[in-house]
Amino acid sequence: MTAMTRSSEPSGQHSTGRVALRIIWTTVKIFIIPVLCVVAIIFGLAVGYSVLGKQPLSDVFDLNTWKHMYDLVFSREG
Repeated sequence: MTAMTRSSEPSGQHSTGRVALRIIWTTVKIFIIPVLCVVAIIFGLAVGYSVLGKQPLSDVFDLNTWKHMYDLVFSREG
């Protein structure tokens, strides 16, 4: 029978590459949901404004368009 050899690393410690990879993967997992939410909002605004509203797609990214919509929704007339 042959004895199994152990690695030269002390017990409980990982190589620097594995630690860096784990940090990067954890960061990706934390930021993927907010990034997907922002992408979904932008996609929804584009579809809603251009397809449903039949307006040009370039107007979706114009700040004055959204200021005008805000004023329409939150006007205090009545």
